[in-house]
Amino acid sequence: MTLGIVILNWNQSSDTIACVRLAQRWPIADKRIWVVDNGSRPDEVEALSAALAEVEVIYSPTNRGFAGGNNLALTRALEAGCRSVLLFNNDAQAEGDAIQHLQATLESHERVGIVGPVLMDAAAPGRLLAAGGRDIGRHLASHILDPLSPGALRPTDYVPGTCALIRSQVLCEVGLLDEAYFFGGELADLCARARAAGWHCVVNGSAIVHHAVDRSAAIRRDLHSYYVVRNRFLYARKFHGRRWLASFMRWTLYGVYAGATAIQRGNLSQARAIGLGCLDGWRGRFGGQNGRVTGGRIV
Repeated sequence: MTLGIVILNWNQSSDTIACVRLAQRWPIADKRIWVVDNGSRPDEVEALSAALAEVEVIYSPTNRGFAGGNNLALTRALEAGCRSVLLFNNDAQAEGDAIQHLQATLESHERVGIVGPVLMDAAAPGRLLAAGGRDIGRHLASHILDPLSPGALRPTDYVPGTCALIRSQVLCEVGLLDEAYFFGGELADLCARARAAGWHCVVNGSAIVHHAVDRSAAIRRDLHSYYVVRNRFLYARKFHGRRWLASFMRWTLYGVYAGATAIQRGNLSQARAIGLGCLDGWRGRFGGQNGRVTGGRIV
């Protein structure tokens, strides 16, 4: 069963190269790796090209976001006949046995469509980051922090996008990642569509992946604040049916609170990003909005 591995790069070539080297060492004989460069700086593109001559690198001239960038490689993987595709963040760390546990889950459970690992903090050994996720339209802190025993499978609303193994049949049935999200919420959306189509989304307690989560600069903090808020509105529009208005009010109230808190702390750019997220959520302005959020600053 050919495994397609997709790694997204955005101005972090050193991390991406190290991540590719890690994936190449995994004891999985039948695998193909795609790297997608998401409109990075010229020096980043040059570094990838020089270091990864043996890997298929897809170069996008613009930043297409998490969904758009990954979709470029997902399309290639489906065309190549991969039976499953692993989305793997370039700041994640995993041994080959973790990925093998994920593969074994798909092989032994025919209605499991998407499976993920237990995510641990790479900078703080023993700190659990997520063992699955809850409906992002209802929960801000959506990561499940209840420990999961080795060998156990936990049904979950969604698998975090840091590391997710997706059965190709799922993508053929329900479609690729929704590019309207741009950054954050895409896997929750895909899992919701998969579950509606009769597939199960689970976390395998035997698969452990470490994630380095402390590398974001302040400008990315503002982007994260914007998309976290705005994309809740998008998810509620798609999946909450007649309850969408209650969800909209919930996230508006959160935005007012979070924005006021940011102002009190002197984080005016973050407060602006949160307010813009609420405004765009209400009026249905989705897709990439990096330039508007950062005031034209280069990211």
